[in-house]
Amino acid sequence: MRIIFLFCVLVSWTVSEVGFQHPQSGPYSSQVITSAELGSHFLGNDATFSLYSKNASRVLLEIYDKENIKYDYWLHKNTENVWQIRLKDVDRVIFYGFRLWGPNWKYSKEWRRGDSSQGFISDVDKNANRFNPNKVVFDPYARELSHDKSSLKIKTEIFASGSGSFKGQPRRNIDTGKWAPKSILFKENNNTHNKPNLAQKDAIIYEAHVRGITKHSSAMYLKDIVAGINGFENVVNVPKDYLGTYKGAGYFAKYLKALGFNTIELLPVHETDNDGNPDDNPGGNYWGYATYGYFAPDRRYAYDKSPGGPTREFKEMVAAFHREGIEVYLDVVYNHSGEGGTWDASGDTADILFFRGIDNASYYAIPSGVPNKYWDSTGCGNNLNCAQPVVKKLILDSLRYWIEEIGVDGFRFDLATVLGRDILPNFDFNRDAPFLKEIIKLQQQTGAKMVAEAWDVSWPGGYQVGQFPHGWCEWNGQYRDAVRRFIKGDGASTGFADYVNGSYSLYADQGGPHKSVNFIVAHDGFTLMDLVSYNQKNNKNPWPFGPSDGGNDSNDAWDCGGDKNIRRQQLRNLWTIQMFSRGVPMSVWGDEFARTQNGNNNPYNIDSIATWNNYRMINSDTPHVQSQIVYTDNFGTDSLKDNKNNIFLFVKELVHLRKKHHILRQENYLVPYRFTKATGGDLQGYDRAIRIHIDGENDTHFLLLINMWREKVDFTIPQIKERKWQRIIDTAHWAEVHSNIWPQGETTVAGNYTVKPWSVTVLQLK
Repeated sequence: MRIIFLFCVLVSWTVSEVGFQHPQSGPYSSQVITSAELGSHFLGNDATFSLYSKNASRVLLEIYDKENIKYDYWLHKNTENVWQIRLKDVDRVIFYGFRLWGPNWKYSKEWRRGDSSQGFISDVDKNANRFNPNKVVFDPYARELSHDKSSLKIKTEIFASGSGSFKGQPRRNIDTGKWAPKSILFKENNNTHNKPNLAQKDAIIYEAHVRGITKHSSAMYLKDIVAGINGFENVVNVPKDYLGTYKGAGYFAKYLKALGFNTIELLPVHETDNDGNPDDNPGGNYWGYATYGYFAPDRRYAYDKSPGGPTREFKEMVAAFHREGIEVYLDVVYNHSGEGGTWDASGDTADILFFRGIDNASYYAIPSGVPNKYWDSTGCGNNLNCAQPVVKKLILDSLRYWIEEIGVDGFRFDLATVLGRDILPNFDFNRDAPFLKEIIKLQQQTGAKMVAEAWDVSWPGGYQVGQFPHGWCEWNGQYRDAVRRFIKGDGASTGFADYVNGSYSLYADQGGPHKSVNFIVAHDGFTLMDLVSYNQKNNKNPWPFGPSDGGNDSNDAWDCGGDKNIRRQQLRNLWTIQMFSRGVPMSVWGDEFARTQNGNNNPYNIDSIATWNNYRMINSDTPHVQSQIVYTDNFGTDSLKDNKNNIFLFVKELVHLRKKHHILRQENYLVPYRFTKATGGDLQGYDRAIRIHIDGENDTHFLLLINMWREKVDFTIPQIKERKWQRIIDTAHWAEVHSNIWPQGETTVAGNYTVKPWSVTVLQLK
């Protein structure tokens, strides 16, 4: 009798009809629900699954044993176009995916897994539907993904639907169930820890790639490399097993604190298609600007790759930075997705991995009257439709998750203008877009910083810096351009004074100078060393420095006539100007010791020593001369033969100097910045020598004497009653033997001071 009973239970759920292949009672039996949060969530020992799709006619949930299906269930649609189900008494880790049917691919009882065409009408219909039940899609709300498509030793074109064939099989009919990335539901502990809660005006940002900061083997000897440098006593080595991981980045936090930075901004860490990135030639997507999972940390960067491991490790990394008083910003890509665009002019063939197969017409911006195309202002094949409530909710839910559950402190929004495109069919940027203001409302609720990359296509309106609603901070590309042009000799007509003065013309009515992120270089372009070493991009380098395609042809760069002494001066000039400018400074990983990419200004596809921090450059007078590594020696040899990199020592002292003086970190324009000629008087457009008096009244005064002329210039030093000026910085080559900086002051200066060509002197009133 016992054997017969078990047999009856077994046959009760092993029927052949799709959607009913699951237990009818007990573990993994189902219950209809009408309300649950989007995504998958545990409720005690049960789990809920919810997926938005306005245009789907059927949604099938599949539970996998990683690759092979175990159970399937039909989901039920509520009045808000959300398909849902609750499963009873499930495991602590669940791999799952969805199949969907809709107007262009009707459900048929004859459809079966395994390359079926039953129900097919068209690849894309007049309403932009692209449903295909042969393509298993993952959950946009998944907390982790099992893998990305490039990690598999298969041809990734099987994930496309549309015309054409693969190995004699119509591409649209190929079943991806075994190979598709799976969503993962897992039970996790919610760790809580204190955030630094820095005022935005106090941020000093270090932009970094989470892999690039610890992947180089030199990270294993970091403590030894910086031994003997004041302030670096607590730095630790990164264990070999943790190189290039979130865990390794946590070890790196003590180094960043010692250097003086209090904010790290990580290039995209959301799951993207990079598992297949090669490590011995160019290829793949090293930067990661093609998001798959908006809630999922990229598994490639985790030491612990077990289900739940990347999330736990990411939280631990954030906590490690917080313990050192360092905030964590994420570079987030909500403007487009990693599904890309269409494959050909017909527009019917495209990858189906998530949004496209869930509800193409709801998630993506579709040009009016062209349902088989995508509106694309990103250059990445598609734009998310941020005018749609479901897309807005996804973005806000994602931001809140990273803030409240992971502990992140801020975000830099890649191509943030797309979030303000809400007027279809024209789809122009709208600076008053309600969604941009909703994000600021979230900022007010949580304290998280919101930073826009204001780049836009040349039409309509062009670059949108200074155009975001009140509360937004922005990457200030106009500051970048003005400083680059001025230091290579283009004169005051570049607008240099306005931008160093916190871009008053842009931010006086937009919240203050701390809303300007003042960067001179970023990941996308030259390193600071390469900016002063090349006149044009040099992207055709052989591996490991290239080759790469693309990259900006207009860099406002100057190779200093090949003079390496002037190059080092210019590095110090740039660092000095940036740290004394109003606004929030941002630097790029490795610039503190003059990392070079051999002139490659677009190494998005280079995962190598070119884009990793080589810390051995710190304890060397000739940091670009490395055995077995073909760095171009753009740096030369610094004058103080102490086996220490002059630029590194200079940057360390300069960053701490900024942190020490609050008048350099203002959220208003009340502290005067007075710009004059070298001898006083109003600036003219041709002036290449500028005096900047930062007037702290009864507090600290600084005087910057900037000479970007090929001859020395005499500057007049203003007199302040009963106080004396002392030199604290001179970037000229002669001062290299003194590390170019005297934080406590050195040499009293009065009357006049002669500034060498292409150099900056800073005086402080004592």
